[in-house]
Amino acid sequence: MDQVECVVAGAGVVGLAVARALAMAGREVLILDAADRIGTGISSRNSEVIHAGIYYAKGSLKASLCVSGNRTLYDFCQSRGVAHQRCGKLIVATEAEQIATLHQVQEQASANGVELAWLDSEAAARMEPKLRCVTALHSPTTGIVDSHGLMRALMMDAEQHDAVLALRSPILGGRADAKGIVLDVGGAEPVALLARRFFNCAGLNAQAVAQSIEGIRMEAIPALHMSKGSYFSLSGASPFSRLIYPVPVSDWLGVHLTLDLAGQGRFGPDAEWVDSVDYNVDLARAGDFYTAARRYWPDLPDDSLQPAYAGIRPKIQGPDEPAKDFLIQGETDHGVPGLVNFFGIDSPGLTACLALAQHVVERY
Repeated sequence: MDQVECVVAGAGVVGLAVARALAMAGREVLILDAADRIGTGISSRNSEVIHAGIYYAKGSLKASLCVSGNRTLYDFCQSRGVAHQRCGKLIVATEAEQIATLHQVQEQASANGVELAWLDSEAAARMEPKLRCVTALHSPTTGIVDSHGLMRALMMDAEQHDAVLALRSPILGGRADAKGIVLDVGGAEPVALLARRFFNCAGLNAQAVAQSIEGIRMEAIPALHMSKGSYFSLSGASPFSRLIYPVPVSDWLGVHLTLDLAGQGRFGPDAEWVDSVDYNVDLARAGDFYTAARRYWPDLPDDSLQPAYAGIRPKIQGPDEPAKDFLIQGETDHGVPGLVNFFGIDSPGLTACLALAQHVVERY
């Protein structure tokens, strides 16, 4: 039976960052993914925003890893030539009743060590003339990144430190062994591998992979709740040079305007609880996008939005439940030596990926 020190399941941004950190620490690493290329899931179906760390509960992994990850990610992109832009964003109150929520956002950001500038409507309009709001918060450290370029750079670093990638290699199951975890790997040539450490970074499939490991405490595995987010792209040039976010609703940040690195505008994501993975964008949802966007951009033209793409968030809380933190489990949590599970790694997982990887490698 082939043996390897560390196996990472999932070649998305988190799995690749973990594999990179392990390899750079001198550990033998094999990356497995069921798809035919890296980053086909959550990592390629998001807003590509570099978050500042504004909204998350003080002391949570999301808060600490996003704040440190923001700085680390900018440095990484600069040093590796990954396309990115520190464009900033405005969080806007469009009605007087929302100002109290905006104050809460600023207080939460400050608790996390993130400084935001308060703008009145005139100051906000000087920054973004087409914007309508009564007041706003400016986040100068928010930005955007080429997520595919980021993953390629992570993969390159990992490979330069002798990590190996195997695509079309799904995890079919596993079991504890005195020397680690025996993994049954499918594909064109199924194989059994003995891994001393197994890092389950499988995103939407993380729960299924964990459930396939014999001996795991099933009650330790949280239920997967899938929240679909659809995006609509803007035809023509965007009049905004920064990202525009409404005040948040619970853990959903509302239908916001983001930009890609070419300056193309897109609206989304919305939030829809679903029972299966379906990446089709329902044209009927466009009406809600127009209504939401016109609260801060009244001049949004008719017939200017086209369906773009959709993503699925791997939530570990269901509808009407409070937001939950990233969940990273080791043996004491689930009972299987050598197994590290990653659950509920939704936003700000992309921003936090490098800090999250370092956090895990130092502990496992």
